[in-house]
Amino acid sequence: MLRLSTVLLALLLLTASASSLFAQDKLVVFGGYSYLRPPITADETNCPTPEVCPVIPVFLLPVTSRQNLNGWEFTGTYRFLPFLGLAADFSGHYGPTVGNSNGTSRTHQYTYLFGPEVSLPSRVSPFAHVLFGGTHQSISASSFAGSNIVNSVLATTDSGFATAIGAGIDLKLIPHVWIRPIQIDYLVTRLHSNTQNQARVSAGVVFHF
Repeated sequence: MLRLSTVLLALLLLTASASSLFAQDKLVVFGGYSYLRPPITADETNCPTPEVCPVIPVFLLPVTSRQNLNGWEFTGTYRFLPFLGLAADFSGHYGPTVGNSNGTSRTHQYTYLFGPEVSLPSRVSPFAHVLFGGTHQSISASSFAGSNIVNSVLATTDSGFATAIGAGIDLKLIPHVWIRPIQIDYLVTRLHSNTQNQARVSAGVVFHF
Protein backbone atom coordinates (compact mmCIF):
# COMPACT_ATOMS: atom_id res chain seq x y z
CA MET A 1 0.00 0.00 0.00
CA LEU A 2 2.85 2.33 0.89
CA ARG A 3 4.58 1.47 -2.36
CA LEU A 4 1.43 2.24 -4.35
CA SER A 5 1.07 5.58 -2.54
CA THR A 6 4.69 6.44 -3.36
CA VAL A 7 4.16 5.64 -7.04
CA LEU A 8 0.96 7.70 -7.16
CA LEU A 9 2.70 10.63 -5.46
CA ALA A 10 5.59 10.44 -7.93
CA LEU A 11 3.17 10.40 -10.87
CA LEU A 12 1.30 13.36 -9.42
CA LEU A 13 4.50 15.37 -9.00
CA LEU A 14 5.63 14.45 -12.53
CA THR A 15 2.29 15.51 -13.97
CA ALA A 16 2.38 18.79 -12.07
CA SER A 17 5.92 19.49 -13.26
CA ALA A 18 5.00 18.72 -16.87
CA SER A 19 1.90 20.92 -16.63
CA SER A 20 3.98 23.75 -15.21
CA LEU A 21 6.53 23.38 -18.00
CA PHE A 22 3.88 23.51 -20.69
CA ALA A 23 2.08 26.41 -19.00
CA GLN A 24 5.06 28.73 -18.79
CA ASP A 25 6.63 30.67 -21.65
CA LYS A 26 3.57 30.32 -23.85
CA LEU A 27 4.16 33.77 -25.33
CA VAL A 28 7.61 35.00 -26.38
CA VAL A 29 7.92 38.64 -27.50
CA PHE A 30 11.03 40.09 -29.18
CA GLY A 31 11.76 43.71 -30.05
CA GLY A 32 14.93 45.44 -31.16
CA TYR A 33 17.20 46.96 -33.78
CA SER A 34 17.36 45.53 -37.30
CA TYR A 35 19.68 46.12 -40.28
CA LEU A 36 18.88 45.44 -43.94
CA ARG A 37 20.92 45.99 -47.12
CA PRO A 38 18.47 45.42 -49.97
CA PRO A 39 18.88 46.07 -53.70
CA ILE A 40 16.63 49.09 -54.30
CA THR A 41 15.33 49.89 -57.77
CA ALA A 42 14.49 53.56 -58.33
CA ASP A 43 13.16 55.30 -61.46
CA GLU A 44 15.44 58.20 -62.37
CA THR A 45 15.07 60.93 -65.00
CA ASN A 46 17.85 63.06 -66.44
CA CYS A 47 17.00 66.47 -67.95
CA PRO A 48 19.22 69.14 -69.55
CA THR A 49 17.63 72.05 -67.59
CA PRO A 50 15.24 72.43 -64.66
CA GLU A 51 12.73 74.18 -66.96
CA VAL A 52 12.13 71.20 -69.28
CA CYS A 53 12.56 68.45 -66.67
CA PRO A 54 8.98 68.46 -65.34
CA VAL A 55 7.64 68.38 -68.90
CA ILE A 56 10.06 66.44 -71.12
CA PRO A 57 12.44 64.04 -69.36
CA VAL A 58 15.36 63.14 -71.58
CA PHE A 59 15.11 59.52 -70.48
CA LEU A 60 13.66 57.34 -67.72
CA LEU A 61 16.13 54.81 -66.34
CA PRO A 62 15.53 52.24 -63.58
CA VAL A 63 18.64 52.21 -61.38
CA THR A 64 19.32 49.44 -58.86
CA SER A 65 21.79 49.80 -55.99
CA ARG A 66 22.23 48.31 -52.53
CA GLN A 67 21.70 50.70 -49.63
CA ASN A 68 22.10 50.48 -45.85
CA LEU A 69 18.70 50.57 -44.15
CA ASN A 70 18.31 50.75 -40.37
CA GLY A 71 15.12 50.03 -38.48
CA TRP A 72 13.29 47.76 -36.07
CA GLU A 73 11.89 44.25 -35.80
CA PHE A 74 9.07 42.93 -33.60
CA THR A 75 8.17 39.24 -33.22
CA GLY A 76 5.51 37.52 -31.17
CA THR A 77 5.65 33.72 -30.87
CA TYR A 78 2.94 31.56 -29.35
CA ARG A 79 4.35 28.21 -28.24
CA PHE A 80 2.06 25.19 -28.56
CA LEU A 81 4.88 23.08 -27.11
CA PRO A 82 8.04 24.15 -25.27
CA PHE A 83 10.05 23.65 -28.48
CA LEU A 84 7.47 24.56 -31.17
CA GLY A 85 5.52 27.73 -31.83
CA LEU A 86 3.89 29.98 -34.41
CA ALA A 87 5.65 33.32 -35.00
CA ALA A 88 4.29 36.64 -36.31
CA ASP A 89 7.16 38.87 -37.43
CA PHE A 90 7.04 42.56 -38.43
CA SER A 91 9.91 44.84 -39.43
CA GLY A 92 10.52 48.32 -40.82
CA HIS A 93 13.72 49.65 -42.38
CA TYR A 94 14.59 53.18 -43.54
CA GLY A 95 17.43 54.84 -45.44
CA PRO A 96 18.62 56.51 -48.66
CA THR A 97 17.40 55.31 -52.04
CA VAL A 98 20.37 55.80 -54.38
CA GLY A 99 23.07 57.56 -52.34
CA ASN A 100 23.75 61.07 -51.06
CA SER A 101 24.78 62.43 -54.45
CA ASN A 102 21.27 61.89 -55.82
CA GLY A 103 19.31 64.13 -53.50
CA THR A 104 17.19 63.31 -50.49
CA SER A 105 15.08 60.40 -51.73
CA ARG A 106 14.31 57.97 -48.90
CA THR A 107 13.19 54.34 -48.93
CA HIS A 108 10.82 52.79 -46.39
CA GLN A 109 10.48 49.01 -46.49
CA TYR A 110 8.18 46.91 -44.30
CA THR A 111 7.74 43.14 -43.98
CA TYR A 112 5.00 41.12 -42.32
CA LEU A 113 5.74 37.41 -42.00
CA PHE A 114 4.23 34.34 -40.31
CA GLY A 115 5.39 30.76 -39.82
CA PRO A 116 6.63 27.98 -37.54
CA GLU A 117 9.53 28.41 -35.13
CA VAL A 118 11.48 25.72 -33.28
CA SER A 119 13.67 26.41 -30.25
CA LEU A 120 15.60 24.69 -27.50
CA PRO A 121 13.99 25.53 -24.12
CA SER A 122 17.06 26.22 -21.98
CA ARG A 123 18.99 29.17 -20.52
CA VAL A 124 20.94 29.33 -23.79
CA SER A 125 18.20 28.88 -26.37
CA PRO A 126 18.99 28.62 -30.10
CA PHE A 127 16.03 28.84 -32.47
CA ALA A 128 15.17 28.69 -36.16
CA HIS A 129 12.13 29.63 -38.22
CA VAL A 130 10.65 29.65 -41.71
CA LEU A 131 8.38 32.62 -42.39
CA PHE A 132 6.06 33.62 -45.24
CA GLY A 133 4.14 36.81 -45.95
CA GLY A 134 4.54 40.09 -47.77
CA THR A 135 6.57 43.28 -48.10
CA HIS A 136 5.80 46.89 -48.93
CA GLN A 137 8.30 49.44 -50.21
CA SER A 138 7.86 53.18 -50.75
CA ILE A 139 10.36 55.56 -52.35
CA SER A 140 10.06 59.33 -51.98
CA ALA A 141 10.82 61.77 -54.79
CA SER A 142 13.90 64.01 -54.94
CA SER A 143 16.04 65.92 -57.42
CA PHE A 144 19.72 66.79 -57.65
CA ALA A 145 21.13 69.54 -59.86
CA GLY A 146 24.56 68.78 -61.30
CA SER A 147 26.60 70.26 -64.16
CA ASN A 148 23.88 71.15 -66.71
CA ILE A 149 21.91 68.06 -65.68
CA VAL A 150 18.97 67.65 -63.33
CA ASN A 151 18.73 64.15 -61.92
CA SER A 152 15.39 63.22 -60.35
CA VAL A 153 14.12 60.16 -58.48
CA LEU A 154 10.43 59.48 -58.99
CA ALA A 155 8.17 58.54 -56.09
CA THR A 156 7.06 54.90 -56.30
CA THR A 157 5.41 52.27 -54.12
CA ASP A 158 5.16 48.51 -54.55
CA SER A 159 4.08 45.45 -52.57
CA GLY A 160 4.86 41.79 -53.07
CA PHE A 161 5.58 38.37 -51.64
CA ALA A 162 8.29 37.82 -49.02
CA THR A 163 9.79 34.83 -47.24
CA ALA A 164 12.56 34.42 -44.67
CA ILE A 165 14.63 31.54 -43.34
CA GLY A 166 16.59 32.37 -40.23
CA ALA A 167 18.07 31.45 -36.89
CA GLY A 168 19.37 33.08 -33.74
CA ILE A 169 20.10 32.59 -30.07
CA ASP A 170 18.53 33.86 -26.84
CA LEU A 171 20.37 34.18 -23.51
CA LYS A 172 18.45 34.28 -20.21
CA LEU A 173 19.20 37.27 -17.97
CA ILE A 174 16.57 37.12 -15.24
CA PRO A 175 13.14 35.46 -15.01
CA HIS A 176 11.02 36.49 -18.02
CA VAL A 177 13.78 38.64 -19.56
CA TRP A 178 16.25 37.40 -22.19
CA ILE A 179 18.77 38.97 -24.54
CA ARG A 180 18.91 38.16 -28.25
CA PRO A 181 22.50 39.07 -29.26
CA ILE A 182 21.95 38.07 -32.87
CA GLN A 183 19.34 36.86 -35.31
CA ILE A 184 20.15 36.40 -38.99
CA ASP A 185 17.52 35.91 -41.70
CA TYR A 186 17.89 35.20 -45.39
CA LEU A 187 15.10 37.42 -46.70
CA VAL A 188 13.69 37.06 -50.22
CA THR A 189 11.28 39.68 -51.57
CA ARG A 190 9.46 40.21 -54.88
CA LEU A 191 9.28 43.89 -55.87
CA HIS A 192 9.15 45.76 -59.20
CA SER A 193 8.78 42.40 -61.03
CA ASN A 194 12.19 41.29 -59.74
CA THR A 195 13.41 39.07 -56.90
CA GLN A 196 15.62 40.58 -54.20
CA ASN A 197 17.90 38.51 -51.95
CA GLN A 198 19.27 40.09 -48.78
CA ALA A 199 20.39 39.38 -45.24
CA ARG A 200 18.49 40.83 -42.29
CA VAL A 201 20.40 41.09 -39.01
CA SER A 202 18.66 41.92 -35.72
CA ALA A 203 19.34 42.10 -31.99
CA GLY A 204 17.32 43.13 -28.96
CA VAL A 205 15.36 42.09 -25.87
CA VAL A 206 13.04 39.10 -25.42
CA PHE A 207 10.23 38.75 -22.87
CA HIS A 208 8.71 35.41 -21.84
CA PHE A 209 5.18 35.22 -20.46
